[in-house]
Amino acid sequence: MTVIRGLLALRKASAGAESSAARLRLFGASVSGFVSTTDPLPLSHRLCGWFDLLLAQPIPQAVTGVRSFSGASSAAAQDVRWRENPQDVKLCPKDVVLYQYEACPFCNKVKAFLDYYKIPYKVVEVNPISKKEIKWSDYKKVPILKVDGKQMVNSSAIIDELFQQMHPSNLAEDEEESKWCRWVDNHLVHVLSPNIYRTPSEALESFNYITSHGNFSFTERLIAKYTGAAAMYMVSKKLKKRHNITDERGALYEAAETWVNALKNRPYCGGVKPNLADLSVFGVLRPVRNLKSGKDMVENTRIGEWYDRMEKAVGDSARVLS
Repeated sequence: MTVIRGLLALRKASAGAESSAARLRLFGASVSGFVSTTDPLPLSHRLCGWFDLLLAQPIPQAVTGVRSFSGASSAAAQDVRWRENPQDVKLCPKDVVLYQYEACPFCNKVKAFLDYYKIPYKVVEVNPISKKEIKWSDYKKVPILKVDGKQMVNSSAIIDELFQQMHPSNLAEDEEESKWCRWVDNHLVHVLSPNIYRTPSEALESFNYITSHGNFSFTERLIAKYTGAAAMYMVSKKLKKRHNITDERGALYEAAETWVNALKNRPYCGGVKPNLADLSVFGVLRPVRNLKSGKDMVENTRIGEWYDRMEKAVGDSARVLS
């Protein structure tokens, strides 16, 4: 099969399957065709199911998810803004539920924000094959955040809206912060996949983490681990070419050093306290920190000290265990 109509058709077909094993047989049969497809559409448009957690989250045209900025903001206002303790600005919704994949970098962006601002939230781990946990939503990607029944989608848009609710009278916008938030979505995340699936052993390590933390049955976990690792090893080569990456580790190290240089010898991009750019970088790196790629990054760049500071600043998870 030279051209695949997309895993979307697979998901539709698998929805009628009577067992996890049947769904996985359908899924597994599509993998070899997927990696050789000549479909010109972007990968993010052709992928569905658990591939959503591995690739860059598409940003809706109608929602940029990054706050626009104004040159009218004063240095004093910006300094006060980031000298606040996270506990000093309260957002107190009664019920916050995050629909996620545990290993998804964009879901981890949202969690880093919620954890830092100590906003209690529940987690619903979405099965990336059936997606039965989000059948109720017209939006079929993660993260989805429900705040007192209101659905919010797209990690940057979620963070932006929550922050604006917490700071309704603060109109100061920060050009530097906005720039680096965009850099996370448009560059950093694209460097990660070619690194975590760089070799067959690294791909298997990554999928061991993904399937161990994800919402899989035993059969799904076993098949997804090996089938997924093989598929994503092949896909990572396409991503590498697409984003003009010749040296995976070199690109990762360069991105890490670019971020450290952006700090300008400050503890955080936000100064004495993390800002949304700090939280975004920290969030997308957190799932890979203990993988080989993440360990190599810390050992071969200067990002480790900032990362350790961020771990302490973000603190314990605000997740509510049900």
